[in-house]
Amino acid sequence: MIRTGNEKLDVRTLVLPVAAGENIQEATMVAVGSDGYAVTATKTTGLTVAGMAIAPADNSAGADGDLEVTVRRGAFVLENSATAGSIIKKTDILKTCYLEDAVTVGISSSGTSAAGTVLAVDPDGITVEFNQPVQPTA
Repeated sequence: MIRTGNEKLDVRTLVLPVAAGENIQEATMVAVGSDGYAVTATKTTGLTVAGMAIAPADNSAGADGDLEVTVRRGAFVLENSATAGSIIKKTDILKTCYLEDAVTVGISSSGTSAAGTVLAVDPDGITVEFNQPVQPTA
């Protein structure tokens, strides 16, 4: 069978190899480390956020790449920071937001990686776009 021209994925879906020891939960942000393996997004530098996990991937007992995680790009609602100086406000729309944990973003870039672009600020969460490539913060 010829594979050329067969649709495998769409432009909003990624399938990434999971790092050893990772247990990625559904509906959490997934990032890629400098080694190219998917990890649960955390407040650390050097990560590139890929999007949201659409299914869990428990590679806690496996080696690098033993499992893959399916990630969806687009605009998703996340928790707003509760930390003073990092809370995202309506005046932060179209600004870059940063990782605090796998479901929380803030406006402070200190000691963390970029998550995506703020599209909306509502009482029940922050809408963040993951479609644009966001380079890791050194």
